[in-house]
Amino acid sequence: MKTTDTTPAGVENPGSPAGPGPVITKTKAPAPRKEPKGEGATLNVFSHGILILWAIMVVMPLLWAVMTSFKTDRAIFTSPWSLPDRLHFENWSRAWTEAHMSDYFLNTLLVVGCSLIGTLLFGSMAAYVLARFEFPGNRFIYFLFIGGMSFPIILALVPLFYVMQNMALLNTLHGLILVYIAYSLPFTVFFLTAFFRTLPTSVAEAAFVDGASHTRTFFQVMLPMAKPGLISVGIFNFLGQWNQYLLPTVLNTEPERKVLSQGLVQLAVSQGYKGDWSGLFAGLVMAMLPVLAAYVIFQRQVVAGLTAGAVK
Repeated sequence: MKTTDTTPAGVENPGSPAGPGPVITKTKAPAPRKEPKGEGATLNVFSHGILILWAIMVVMPLLWAVMTSFKTDRAIFTSPWSLPDRLHFENWSRAWTEAHMSDYFLNTLLVVGCSLIGTLLFGSMAAYVLARFEFPGNRFIYFLFIGGMSFPIILALVPLFYVMQNMALLNTLHGLILVYIAYSLPFTVFFLTAFFRTLPTSVAEAAFVDGASHTRTFFQVMLPMAKPGLISVGIFNFLGQWNQYLLPTVLNTEPERKVLSQGLVQLAVSQGYKGDWSGLFAGLVMAMLPVLAAYVIFQRQVVAGLTAGAVK
């Protein structure tokens, strides 16, 4: 009977009189194939180059507008790319007082602030119900909100004008606030419904076991957990409402109630051929600063809100 010697290499076989057993050579596993470094490096350089080019295209117009707001009208046309000889703060004061940018700025803060609070409140309540409760017509109501995102606002301007007129809300700030809320609700409900579905149900069930009502569970438990999503959708709504021009142009024609976008157009048109370009750029920078400040302050929260739904 023939036996196979399985004694490891380098170890003596005690049953063999000849001394050491047969030497078994170990074959090494083939090393993983490495991708050529040149392809990855080229792709990395190409992607970084595109990002740098995109950053320059975005940042340069902003810096040029800020720089131009401190120049005189003559310097804007004679040397548009040079630095100002000195900082002409009178451009900002002229735009703030003589062009009534202060009134437009306060009106915009009031309208956007109230509409943003109303949009987040009503949108989060509707999204929570649609995401957490099953009832007849749940999906139908959800798709109604989705359909509102695809409906062009320009088609609703004429009927909206007559509805606002019949309700005595035309040329009023509170009427404009209600329109902004209705305009922003579809996207808010769509965004927050998907966000509330990612939140754990065990926390809400524990609150119900402790005797909390649905209202208390929503405001004290679920809404704080949805803070990243609220900040993200709030930033998007803030950008859209702050830069809104079509709705206030149709529904808000009183000079003392105009918002910032209307004020900038009036500042550009009212000068005629004279053109207060330095004051116009100063007003433009005034309109941009709150948007840039909001994004810089809440940048991390926006990214966290956009990626929170990716992992349960």
